Amino acid sequence: MPTVTFDQVTVAVETDHAPEPKVLLNEVNLRLEERRIGVIGANGSGKSTLLRLVNGLVQPTAGTVSVDGDDTVLAVRKVRRNVGFVFTDPLSQLVMPTGREDVELSLRRAVKNGAERRNKAEAALEGLGLQHLADQSIYELSGGERQLMALAAVLAVNPAVLVLDEPSTLLDLRNRELLRRTLSGLDQQIIMSTHDLDLALEMDRVLVIEQGEVAFDGGPAEAVAAYRALCMDGFQARGPVKQ
Repeated sequence: MPTVTFDQVTVAVETDHAPEPKVLLNEVNLRLEERRIGVIGANGSGKSTLLRLVNGLVQPTAGTVSVDGDDTVLAVRKVRRNVGFVFTDPLSQLVMPTGREDVELSLRRAVKNGAERRNKAEAALEGLGLQHLADQSIYELSGGERQLMALAAVLAVNPAVLVLDEPSTLLDLRNRELLRRTLSGLDQQIIMSTHDLDLALEMDRVLVIEQGEVAFDGGPAEAVAAYRALCMDGFQARGPVKQ
């Protein structure tokens, strides 16, 4: 498996009418080598920021992030060839009228020959069982089918690392199960944020992010338990809900 390293990583952003930058992540140190890594935490905790650092969509304010020794700022093009990113909403990255065209578009930079590009696109679609949907409008596809089509476009270039930002959030139970089974059969290292705790329990290692810091890092069952405890602590601090 590849190795993703966070070395004293802080991300802070300027905000309107605030005298100090807002800290999204604070001095994070990680060495990620496992095959399946889950990231859980509340909305706004810093999960998406952590994931977007892995392929250079976000740059550290301080510290460094590297993938197999390649700095995500200094070697961002090489990193992005090795790290694929799947967004929560597949419509944010499916930009062509059909899935087939989107998969071919993702291959355009790496594969110059048109016939070879079409063949590779067909293989990527076939690998996820999407040939019968390849020429339909993306707006005619279900949420799960769109998510798989976006995944096919990312996998077509054969990244070593696959980063997914809450990929099951918009899916119903049937499509969530379709996505889960698809991901379980992939060879890539997967780093995935999710609110689905059942999905998190299937990971090899789970990080709990709380207020921009790694509050827990360990086995999935222990991580989910730690996250539940954090959530319950928040309710206890507020006291009972008034009717």
